[in-house]
Amino acid sequence: MNRLILALILLLFLAACAGKAPAPLPLPSDEPSSGKVDPLLPVDWANVDGWQRDDLTAALEAFQKSCRAVGGRERWQLVCDEAAKIDPPSATQARIFFEKFFVPHQVRNKDGSEGGLITGYYGPELAGSREPTDRFRYPLYAQPEDLLIIDLDEIYPELENYRLRGRVVGNRVVPYFERSEIDNGNNLLAGHEIFWVEDPVELFFLHIQGSGRIRLPDGELVMVSYANQNGHRYHSIGKLLLERNAMTRDQMSMQNIRRWVSEHPEEGRKLLAENPSYVFFRELPAEFTLPPGALGVPLTAQRSLAVDPRTIPLGAPVFLATTFPGSNQPLQQLMIAQDTGGAIKGQVRADFFWGMGQDAGAIAGRMKQDGRMWVLLPKKPDELEFQTQVKTDNFASEVN
Repeated sequence: MNRLILALILLLFLAACAGKAPAPLPLPSDEPSSGKVDPLLPVDWANVDGWQRDDLTAALEAFQKSCRAVGGRERWQLVCDEAAKIDPPSATQARIFFEKFFVPHQVRNKDGSEGGLITGYYGPELAGSREPTDRFRYPLYAQPEDLLIIDLDEIYPELENYRLRGRVVGNRVVPYFERSEIDNGNNLLAGHEIFWVEDPVELFFLHIQGSGRIRLPDGELVMVSYANQNGHRYHSIGKLLLERNAMTRDQMSMQNIRRWVSEHPEEGRKLLAENPSYVFFRELPAEFTLPPGALGVPLTAQRSLAVDPRTIPLGAPVFLATTFPGSNQPLQQLMIAQDTGGAIKGQVRADFFWGMGQDAGAIAGRMKQDGRMWVLLPKKPDELEFQTQVKTDNFASEVN
């Protein structure tokens, strides 16, 4: 990563100083120069562990939502058109649809291994207000106007997955304010508050989850969602607690982290500040009862998955084989890649959306499972034509 940062700095320096844009520099790679592993390996349906045991109806309904965002793209247009014809879907129709129009691909890590970390997330619900009071003192901020976002792929296409964020001071671009600077009481973002909430620890976890609901004093529920981020890397406070022997790995869960911070107010405040990443929010229209993921469509509880889009395209069905938190009970079902996350980096890495509220949070906070994934990619039109022709030829042979 340090090499990548140095490469980015060099690219920006050359672009600023040269009379014309320099030739793009090769990106540093952690992979060996030979024997590169393709992260997506086509396999047969029989190789997808648990495929035959899942009722695919809910997954098809979630996929139909994804088609609102990806259905106009060439790669997805045909399968989305076919999905729209199944209304309402049955389990049999859903299975026929996925097996006819998709090819499963085993997702593999750079070293060729097939296992990875599967965590869980949810939409928290916080008590809050549109105005600050003695009870509601901790603000949610909208995206500030001085947050500068630089898409590097506009100059260097090979950097399409990288953005720089910062702010302008004089004639220099400097990093944006860190969490410790924003929360130090100096009101650096005054005027950008959209809500105030009661509990700063719950607010911190709202930042981690990226979206949730605010329950106003009159009982109204308002959905808020990720708008942007300050550009600083996410630092896990759970990892810090482990390193400092404040908690064992077996004790590690969202609930225990929350409890530790609440029981150690001063140390807890300093611990939260050690994560420099900070999230800005937006209020969603009243029709939203579930948060939209990175794809822009409402998530589906227990069927939406956050992935690293550098490997798995958003909108794609993903079959997940893992276990329920705290048990060896298999959790094998078809999910839809509809979200991303700051901590979701790598090939076999995903975040399972459990839904809204405390019950969903209780299980999401305990989920740290080993798992494997298969991404379903649409067949090409010529593959479908060949498949149809083979069936026709076989039928003719049987008749004759």
